Amino acid sequence: MAQSHRNQGVTNGNGRAFAALVVANMALAFGPMFVRLADAGPVAAGFWRMTLALPLVASMAWMTRAEGERTLRRLPPRLAWLLAAAGVAFAADLASWHVGIVRTTLANATLFGNASAFIFPIWGFVVVRAWPSRGQAVALLLAAAGAALLMGRSYQLDPAHLAGDLLCVLAGVLYTIYFVLMADVRATMAPLPALAWSSVAALPPLLVFALLLGERVMPGDWTPLVGLALCSQVIGQGCMTYALGRLPPLAIGLALLVQPVVSAVVGQVLFGEVLGAPDLIGVAMVAAALVLVRRDAGPATAPRPAADAVREEVR
Repeated sequence: MAQSHRNQGVTNGNGRAFAALVVANMALAFGPMFVRLADAGPVAAGFWRMTLALPLVASMAWMTRAEGERTLRRLPPRLAWLLAAAGVAFAADLASWHVGIVRTTLANATLFGNASAFIFPIWGFVVVRAWPSRGQAVALLLAAAGAALLMGRSYQLDPAHLAGDLLCVLAGVLYTIYFVLMADVRATMAPLPALAWSSVAALPPLLVFALLLGERVMPGDWTPLVGLALCSQVIGQGCMTYALGRLPPLAIGLALLVQPVVSAVVGQVLFGEVLGAPDLIGVAMVAAALVLVRRDAGPATAPRPAADAVREEVR
């Protein structure tokens, strides 16, 4: 009976993590829109995204801390280095992605910026030996085919967009590095403190990047930046950090494909970008892949939740 209750708790925890993962990617899909609307430079927009969100994230981390849990102090040296490296990787990711957003189409920026949808699962297969089950392998192939169909209408590698496309691909690689580092952090640290510390580490390089590029840092209208901070950083990255501690790399990677799907829908509703038959089929294939990976995302391949590690240390 006790084992049954424990299994039920794991299942419920995975369900919450998967829901958080979907919410994270839906929220993050609106980021490029806010970057385009901001009247500060694209890298400066990334700086304000982190700066405006940090007080709220840090306050929530402090209020929800558990006894004996590592929050905003007492960081071991290895954990501090991991958080610092994650922050720098995320800053470089935001800088390259935000510059790419204004140099290519929103569809291309979203697709190429989420190249980690396939790189992160490959890292899981090769490095941590989180080999896919048959259902997960089918999900990965299905998602790849769906993404290819979605890319068919937005893939515009012409001279006007090439630089932006390459910057967004670079952002996808850097985002994978951030995922790898934060997955390690989340093995021993709760999501909100981890997000708060990595945000602190990301602020100086973002500001330096913006100044070196000669961007306008102070905005005239704060509304898009507040929306970017709340939607992308607090909701999007907060939910993503929570899921990183509880789901395997394949589930994390495939769920990133929610972003181009949401972007396609937003483009149709707000900007009159009509979806063709290949787009609709691609959306359906990505959705089916998410259903498959949700069914097969068992607890054996996921990192331990931070709370479990904290309880062991307390004992």
